[in-house]
Amino acid sequence: MRTIRVMLMVLAVAPMAWAAAPAPRPEKGRRANGHRRHARGKAARRPLRDRIWYAAQWNVITQHNPAFSAAYSGPNSFKNIAETATSTVETVFAGIRLTRRLEFLYDEESSAGSGLSGTTGLAGFPNLDAVRAGGVALSPAPYAARGMLHWNIGLGGGRVANTPNYLELAHHLDRRRLELYFGKMSLADFFDRNAYANSDHSQFMNWTADNDGAWDYAANTRGYTYGAYAEFDDGPWTLRFAEALMTKLPNQEFLSLDLGVFRAENAEVDWAYAPASNGKMRLLFFDDHARMGSFANALAAWRAGRTPVPNVNAVAIPASEYGFAWNWQQAVGPDLGLFARAGWNNGAQESYSYTEVNNTVEAGAQVAGRLWRRRRDHAGFAFISNGISSAHQAYLAAGGLGFQLGDGGLSYGRERIEELYYNLHVWRGISLAPDVQFFTNPGYNRARGPLQVYGLRFHLHL
Repeated sequence: MRTIRVMLMVLAVAPMAWAAAPAPRPEKGRRANGHRRHARGKAARRPLRDRIWYAAQWNVITQHNPAFSAAYSGPNSFKNIAETATSTVETVFAGIRLTRRLEFLYDEESSAGSGLSGTTGLAGFPNLDAVRAGGVALSPAPYAARGMLHWNIGLGGGRVANTPNYLELAHHLDRRRLELYFGKMSLADFFDRNAYANSDHSQFMNWTADNDGAWDYAANTRGYTYGAYAEFDDGPWTLRFAEALMTKLPNQEFLSLDLGVFRAENAEVDWAYAPASNGKMRLLFFDDHARMGSFANALAAWRAGRTPVPNVNAVAIPASEYGFAWNWQQAVGPDLGLFARAGWNNGAQESYSYTEVNNTVEAGAQVAGRLWRRRRDHAGFAFISNGISSAHQAYLAAGGLGFQLGDGGLSYGRERIEELYYNLHVWRGISLAPDVQFFTNPGYNRARGPLQVYGLRFHLHL
């Protein structure tokens, strides 16, 4: 029934979406762009059909890993047996211009299936669509993914073209402007964007390829939160800030309204140093506040005999996790794009929302298919190296569990990942993408692996 309901929603909006505008850029989690041109004047005076934007998409990822060697395994290990898993995500996007400057944006989403090995055991998990349920049973029924009021305050400086999408409905924007969003959102829609490594619906599939793994951004287990976001654009410079809610427990569904304890601040500066060649650098700072357990306190409690194994949940107190994420992109001619990321967080407290990474570096490239006469195809390669702090290492080595990792022991080595994909345009909004990922020291453990994951993605956008 869930799948039937979602597909009926997709079919209902398909004729308007296909004719009216291109679909949004698939999520990264998770952003897009699309717009119809509107005349100046109040939006409320236009016909309703000129103020509404629709789109829909369906993403299916199937992955398989062969059996691999492992000296030992624990409760949160990636299983060393051969396994196949499939995940699906269906989304219907909608937006309406209430006035010339004010919009309401809403998405209905449904997700089903699972990731390999219950979506545990790897810091850089191979499928960004896979949901780590965090011990909570998640309904496969459609749910509200985003619901935001968006206020665009134009400040002059000339006009720039924009394509309507699920985050912005105007066709033209002031070059200098202030944009405000309030409501349910994904912080990954706004921060740590990259033209060449941003979406598992058209690019890489690994969690730490499309997002900076060290950025433990505020989100429930589905990837969303409630918050307020502000963006100031002034030519080549963009400043961003968001205040958002944190969950009551790590990697859980329910958000807390106790802002004295549970909240997150994110600030980013974006410099388009070479707009003609898509050259950009971004620097993001974040500070997450919640009831977190420190690795040092968990180890001390275990050594004192107060817990049978190290347990960060048993020593949780109000604390903060802070860090930064750096992001770069650059086109080299019309057919090659280069990108890189680096990130770090303090690593004293448990990882809370995204994944168990305390430091990371990434580099890669995207190549356009025009070079081999497939102008709507593209391919990409990324190399990622993830690491954790010494306190985090000691905790896992003593048998402690995080929400993502826990082999019952640890022979530490950096988790290294290589990913290669080819995105094949089939017809209109349909594409297929074979993908392969190689893992050295999966879950930071030299006693396990190496591991290969083979995948195939089907994507439809309307």
